[in-house]
Amino acid sequence: MNLPTEIRYKRYEDWTEKELTDIQDKTASSPWRAGYHIEPTSGMLNDPNGFSYFNGKFTLFYQSWPYGPAHGLKSWVHTESEDLVRFTETGTVIYPDTPLDSHGAYSGSAYEIDGKLFIFYTGNVRDENWVRTPLQVGAWMDKTGQIEKIAEVLIAPASDATEHFRDPQIFEYENEFYAIVGAQNHDKQGFIKLYKAEDRDVTKWSEVGNLDFGGRGSEYMIECPNLVFVDGQPVLLYSPQGLDKAELDYQNIYPNTYVIGQTFDAEAARLTNPSAIINLDEGFECYATQGFNTPDGRALIVSWIGLPDVDYPTDEYGYQGAMSLVKELSIKDGKLYQYPVPAITSLRTSEQAFTALPLTKNSYELELSCAPGQVSELILFADREGNGLRLTVDTENGIIELDRSQVGVPFATDFGTTRSCQVATGAVMLNVFVDKSIVEIFINKGEKVFTSRVFPTAEQTGIALLSGQVTGSYFELAK
Repeated sequence: MNLPTEIRYKRYEDWTEKELTDIQDKTASSPWRAGYHIEPTSGMLNDPNGFSYFNGKFTLFYQSWPYGPAHGLKSWVHTESEDLVRFTETGTVIYPDTPLDSHGAYSGSAYEIDGKLFIFYTGNVRDENWVRTPLQVGAWMDKTGQIEKIAEVLIAPASDATEHFRDPQIFEYENEFYAIVGAQNHDKQGFIKLYKAEDRDVTKWSEVGNLDFGGRGSEYMIECPNLVFVDGQPVLLYSPQGLDKAELDYQNIYPNTYVIGQTFDAEAARLTNPSAIINLDEGFECYATQGFNTPDGRALIVSWIGLPDVDYPTDEYGYQGAMSLVKELSIKDGKLYQYPVPAITSLRTSEQAFTALPLTKNSYELELSCAPGQVSELILFADREGNGLRLTVDTENGIIELDRSQVGVPFATDFGTTRSCQVATGAVMLNVFVDKSIVEIFINKGEKVFTSRVFPTAEQTGIALLSGQVTGSYFELAK
């Protein structure tokens, strides 16, 4: 949604309580509010931030502008969870309230150090001529949720980068702290810069170099880079804007991608033997994925279910954006798999054998098997006329297709209404999570993933099976 700059950058203290309450009331009236996904109580939710483990719980912030469905003066809203499924807002917010983040607390990461959570983020600062200076800054959060910002800039703007220099991710590797930052060079090409903390002091950083991960530089900006390790192998997650489609076939306005390396050479700032760039998600909405390694070594990720520069039907209700389910990464036969954490099954409240259902609460999971040598067609959010979200599984040719042209309120149609991917021929396993207006589909336990928004009409609440031999279970889900 386009809103005037003076509205989007109005100071938080200049908004009245009634103005915020009115927006929250409008948001609460939306027919598309999710049940078990994180959504904002009002305004814009975009990037996941500070995903980490702290004080015996999982921490996840989301970037927020609570006054409308637009990118305005950003803050971070804190949530925590014990099971990675149910997240609760704590009331802690990182506000843009210092000279180092005066025009927005932009994206970043977090890491527990000596009993406190170190928060590393980009302070967006603009002068009277609206010229931006991106500063990589920090804060400490204690176990009571109190935030103490660090008064000095931790990483100054890079000389080889434009004003687009942001989204620091801290990680530990071989008992040292490193950080990567997304950037754009002066030739308008995207790149990633690597830094190392001096003597493990996260308030003092030295540049190592520009990360060599096999990229061609065809994008004009790299956002939200994250490096995680899956059974020792480095996996670089990033969001390249303007990527040449000759380098990667994608249909969304911007893709969310990854590269798998054989090893990480920290001194040389490179991934050895990197794979080709690969789509992280085959669906309509997945961006700014953030990952981290847990203390026990697992690699977890979560994504923004949304995209920059796209309007959504929820804008009418004063909000936009959601968080994906938390997924655990694994590598099998050189492929990256992503699948919801085991505790996701705790949402199940009832089970029945799969069959076509004329009426559901649009809050369920399907666990299905599609027989080999056939074409199965499922309609989710089905109405009596047979319209809805069409999922086609062609096990003979190994093609999965999702078509949202006949479901609810159309949007972002300039980028097409179908998404598809290729898998091996033969039987296909499906796990489909539906949550009012969110769909996350996992193929073969995470070999491929389709994450998407749809905005069904009040009548679109059924499940139809048009063709194929499909067996499995239907689970109702509750938060």
